[in-house]
Amino acid sequence: MTPAPIALFAYNRPTHLARTLEALRDNPLAHESRLHIYSDGPKTSRDEPAVAQVRHIIRKTNGFAEVTIHEQTANMGLARSIIAGVTELSERYGSVIVLEDDLLVAPGFLTFMNQALVHYEHASRVMAISGYLFPVEHAEHLASTFFFSVPASWGWGTWHRAWKQLQHDSTQLLTGLREKSDQDRFDVDGAYPYFTQLKLQAAGKLDVWGVRWYATMFAAKGLCLYPGESLVQNIGMDGSGMHCNRSSQFDVCLSESAIWNFSDHIEESLAARNEIRSFFLRLGVYKHGSRIAELISGLRRVMGRMRRTVSPSLKQME
Repeated sequence: MTPAPIALFAYNRPTHLARTLEALRDNPLAHESRLHIYSDGPKTSRDEPAVAQVRHIIRKTNGFAEVTIHEQTANMGLARSIIAGVTELSERYGSVIVLEDDLLVAPGFLTFMNQALVHYEHASRVMAISGYLFPVEHAEHLASTFFFSVPASWGWGTWHRAWKQLQHDSTQLLTGLREKSDQDRFDVDGAYPYFTQLKLQAAGKLDVWGVRWYATMFAAKGLCLYPGESLVQNIGMDGSGMHCNRSSQFDVCLSESAIWNFSDHIEESLAARNEIRSFFLRLGVYKHGSRIAELISGLRRVMGRMRRTVSPSLKQME
């Protein structure tokens, strides 16, 4: 079995990227995997030195079966970069594993992702695989692997058969969520303001890919497979990222697991939904959802040409 290609998206954080690459190389399957690194171009002249440092690192990258570098002259932004890169690789290879430049992965990450991608290759309802698991309070209630309706974006994978369904038009996606009951379920039973995110995307006040992917999956009754223990840790919640403030709310301990049970009973886990919903409620984001549009509009006026800044809790599923 040839491992799925890895798409790694990088911008202007060379120190984070170096740690991401080091952890990824520690995976036993790394030397068999094709790594595609997408380096976005600088937004302004101030970003040019950091982008240059990133490119110095990626041009020296080794430890993989093959390293292909995609360098952009202009800045595409994360959403466009991910959509383009995932589309390109999934079309060419049938499946893809996706990482960003601020993620540490456990040694078992590539093994888990590849085993899951093979096991559920033809299971049409399974549309994504996540390597990250939220720091839920009672992880002991979870199985070795489980299904949840909301996909995660920190170390994930998908197939061309699923990704080709991505609906880019947020307005069209909103039409499928007219019923209040659907909106509530989309928000994980009132725990997280995904519907608000989708409305902001449709209004041009956000530019994200994750909520469109989730809404696409929601419309198709798709599911995402998760591990019972997280195989990914985000190290970018340190105030250095384009879209995040400092936060430790999403910190996890990386799993040491090497064996997982992949069930053929493809239904959302109620226990997992309840645990993740409880985690979202502890974040306290949903109750502020009605103020998000006002906040972003105000920031856009104040910051002028600078891009919007929102809380890490709101942006974590981008």
